[in-house]
Amino acid sequence: MAAIHKLRKCVVSPTGKHSASVIFLHGSGDTGQGLRVWVRDVMMPGLTFAHIRVIYPTAPARPYTPMHGALSTVWFDRYKISYDSAEHLQSIDAMCSTLGSIIQDEVIAGIPKHRIIIGGFSMGGAMALHLACRYHPDVAGVYALSGFLNKDSVAFQAVEERVRAGHSLPELFQCHGTSDELVLHQWGEDTSVLLQKAGMKTTFHSLPGLHHQISLQEMELLKAWILQKLPSS
Repeated sequence: MAAIHKLRKCVVSPTGKHSASVIFLHGSGDTGQGLRVWVRDVMMPGLTFAHIRVIYPTAPARPYTPMHGALSTVWFDRYKISYDSAEHLQSIDAMCSTLGSIIQDEVIAGIPKHRIIIGGFSMGGAMALHLACRYHPDVAGVYALSGFLNKDSVAFQAVEERVRAGHSLPELFQCHGTSDELVLHQWGEDTSVLLQKAGMKTTFHSLPGLHHQISLQEMELLKAWILQKLPSS
């Protein structure tokens, strides 16, 4: 078996005792450091907490089919950026294993999985959903900002199977701008509806006029939700 690639990480430490963690995945072509700076520019001083460590990993550069095979820092490959497209499961599953090592590092550091939240922006949100729905359903929550799952995603089936077996699932938090022309608002909303239909508890916020970007309103909503799911202990 090939060795798991160690990802570069940008980490924002809590101001007090560390008792919970958030893993925040960037969108395609970005970096963990880039996302951290973007969040800080939108909401000073950034996504900071007294007890929660926020981890911004960077995806390794890989050939990306929608860019005609050019290298890009993306979590997985796509056949095309389309709600109706098949998923590139080989690259998704490989990255789930790689990102799982970050979760395991937090557990080794003393943070139980029910005190960890996984989320992301755009492609990072889709990656987080695969991680939480299929591989780490015992985390405290999952969020997706301006992201979506493909119409026939295997994640929907994974949620249904877990519900039928009587197992628990993390809660999903989503935000999506109504003016997003890259990842359509309808794709994000449909993802929420299908996951809810499969048995997952979801919260979906439509943000009028927001394009494919993050906003202060969105980050304030997210921070409040994170603190609800991961209160200080």
